[in-house]
Parts: sequence; structure tokens; C-alpha cells
Amino acid sequence: MSQTQLIVDGQKSGKPRRPALLIASTASGQGKTTLTAALARLHSRQGRKVRVFKCGPDFLDPYWHELASGAPVHSVDLWMTGEADIRARLHAAAQEADLILMEGVMGLFDGSPSAADLAQLLGLPVLAVVNASAMAGTFGAVAYGLQHYQPGLRWAGLVANRVASSHHAELLQQGLRDPEAWQGALAGITLDGPQKNAALLPERHLGLVAAHELGDAMQRLDAAADALARTPLGQRPWTAGAGQASWQDWAVDFALPSQAAAQETAIEPWLADRTVAVACDAAFAFIYPANLDCLRAMGARLAFFSPLAGDRLPHCDALWLPGGYPELHAEALQANTGLREDLAQHVAAGKPVWAECGGMLALCESVTDTAGDTPVTQALWGLLPGQVHMQARLAGLGMQQLELPGGVLRGHTFHYSRLETSMPQAGRSSRPGAAVQADRGEALYRHGSVHASYFHAWFASCPRAVARLLGAQI
Repeated sequence: MSQTQLIVDGQKSGKPRRPALLIASTASGQGKTTLTAALARLHSRQGRKVRVFKCGPDFLDPYWHELASGAPVHSVDLWMTGEADIRARLHAAAQEADLILMEGVMGLFDGSPSAADLAQLLGLPVLAVVNASAMAGTFGAVAYGLQHYQPGLRWAGLVANRVASSHHAELLQQGLRDPEAWQGALAGITLDGPQKNAALLPERHLGLVAAHELGDAMQRLDAAADALARTPLGQRPWTAGAGQASWQDWAVDFALPSQAAAQETAIEPWLADRTVAVACDAAFAFIYPANLDCLRAMGARLAFFSPLAGDRLPHCDALWLPGGYPELHAEALQANTGLREDLAQHVAAGKPVWAECGGMLALCESVTDTAGDTPVTQALWGLLPGQVHMQARLAGLGMQQLELPGGVLRGHTFHYSRLETSMPQAGRSSRPGAAVQADRGEALYRHGSVHASYFHAWFASCPRAVARLLGAQI
């Protein structure tokens, strides 16, 4: 069975047409995530089924979109996940959803391929949001540049975020060269927190604080949806009246990928009758739903457990320790001595472990934070020889590929720590289309039955390689 077939099994083979938007911007920090989540929450409250997708690699924004929409959120990227996978997921979502939203990544034209390239390929209308808090007429120049930089894009409109007053909104409108081309710029939204300049969706290193970590997450989404409901975008009718624009004007045909576009990756039951334990809590939260789908498609039984809740290691044949924030929970992790003993026995028995980024860090000896006046070092599980050092600047960022005996896995890296270790390298990731370079990729370490790396894998890019990492004899 192919991954594409897996996604659409049981779905109609027609070409569903649904309203859809790609929410984009000029850069990060403009309000894309908040606007996307607010739209999802607003329409969900009105009784519509909403499906949200996220461009590029991201583990944190999807938590907010999942809470807002009530449905799983998948990442899409023309390089990492591929066109066939994207089209199949969108087609399946359109079979059940009334509205499809997709949040862009960074700026609209950033990266190659960019969010704009994806929007153009799929025919998605683009809704741009710009932080206009320190702008007046220049807002029009930004709008003009967005509209004309890449011909062929289908535009839905423009949102000015953090508008201070009605007069400020008028100044923004006056700066537009051609308001009609934007169907009337949607200026006037302020999606801030309860205090001035406070972020409605709070951040820390690596990105937003995940929704499940905040007790008032739904109240924050409702506040954003309420603000949106008072704007032209929030009041846009679902169906058109006489001469009236509606959400149906933004409809898109979500066809299945053609045979020419579908580069199907065969999935066989390589993990049948095997149990894969998966750590899953605030310390190990960087999990793509598609990765879980891929494991299940290979026949694996998944056993989830929470190290922070004091869980022991479930009976399993293999273990996946995803990324997350072990550095924020080092004391609680180290205190779970029963789990530490289980992990040591698992490794001593030669059972495989795949540890990604934070999962790798948790297995190391210690983590040191130098953010304060005095460095603070905390013990970790100590199953890998290595010391983790947190730092203020990024140590790794971008798309990566990792060549393994079972094939080439695609994925990415994003971390603020560095690892000092004596472990030998079993391989090294590289940038897309580039040769392996010691200063550009991430090391793959092997220590006994443990494979560990800062590299985050998209399992569906090479299921055979993942199966081998988890002990399949293929």
C-alpha cells in the first residue's frame, strides 16, 4: 500500500470543491498563527467543520489549530512531504470539511519552494496579514509588493493586524494603490492579548507555547475569534446574496494527485506484531500525526506513555523518543527513576531506540542553562555519554535529509542547544540537494541499540528506513 493510498482509502474519488485560504505574511511574528486559529475557531463555533494545515515543519502552531478546529493538523511542504502527499491529504480533508485553512511559514516568498509556490500550484487564494502597528502609507507599498512580486497568485485580501484606531485604519486604507484589487483591504483587526503589547499566543525558544500547556488556551482562541467577528472578514457571509461576495468565492477544487504527480512510496507491514512505545507529554511533544499514521500503516502497535506523569516504559519491541522540551522538565524526568531503569534494561537487551532532538537530550548525562547570572546544570537520564548546553542563538535550522541503510529520510532541524559527546558518528544529514558537510548537517549517533540525532524525520518520506531504525529485519 502506498502512503497516498493510505490517506484516501475509503474516501470518494470525486473532486470536492471547498472554500479555502492560505494565510500568509511578510515574515514571522505578524499574526499568521493567531489569525488562522481565530478563523478556525470562529467557523467551528458557527457549526462548520474546519480542517487546518501548516506549511513547513512545525510542531507547535498545529496544537493551536487542532484546539481551534477540533481536528488533527498535518504539515505540508513541497520538498519534505511532496506534492502527491499534500494533494491526497487535502482531498481527504475536503471530503469531510466545510472549510480548509492553511497557515504559511515565515514570509510568503521565503524558501524554495515557498508558500507562494504551493498556493500557486494548488490554486489557493492567499490572505495576507501584516503587523501594521508602526505603519501608515507604507502599508500600501507592502501590499503592492506582495500583490505583484509573483504573478499568477490568487489573492483573497489583506489583513492589517494591531490597528490602533479607526483613524489608523483610514490611513492604512488610503495607502493602498488599488483597494478594489484587494476586495477592500480588511484593515482594523487587533489580535493582541489582554494587556497592551501582550501576545495572545505566548512564545518561548523554539516557538509558541503549545496550547495544551495553557489552562486558558480556549479562552485565548475565543478572544481572537470575538475580535475577528467584528471585522469585515469575520462578517463575510458564507453564501452569497444578490451581488454579495461570500466565502464560496474562495472555493478550490481538491482533486486527487494524478498518476504523473504521485510518486508513491510503498508501505509494507514491516512492523507487524511489533509494539513501538512512544513518549508523549510536554517534554516529548514534537510528534507529527503523519508519523504515527505511517507507523500504524507498517503494522506497528503504538503504546503511548508520559515520563512526566511517572509512567514506566510499556512492554515494547522498540522505542521512539520524539523531540520536545526535556530541558524545561529535567528535574521531573530525572526523578522518574523507575523509567530510567526500564530504559537501561531496554537498551541492555539490544532493543532499538530512535531518539530525535529533545529525545536524544533526555538520554544524555546533563543539561546546562547559561541564561542566568550563574550556569545551572541538571542531571538527565545518563544513558548516552554527553552534556547538553543551552544557548541563546540557534544552533541548527532548516530542511535536512539523512541517508540510512533503508533509504533517504527527509526532515528538518531546529534547536538552541549543542551537544558535547564522545559518541562516534554513524552518519550525517545534509541540506536538500547538497553533499554532506560537517558544519551544515546534524550528526547521527549510534550507541549500542540507540540511534540519536538532532534531525527530525518525516517518516512517510522513507518508511523502510524508519522500519529498520525500529528493528525491522528488512
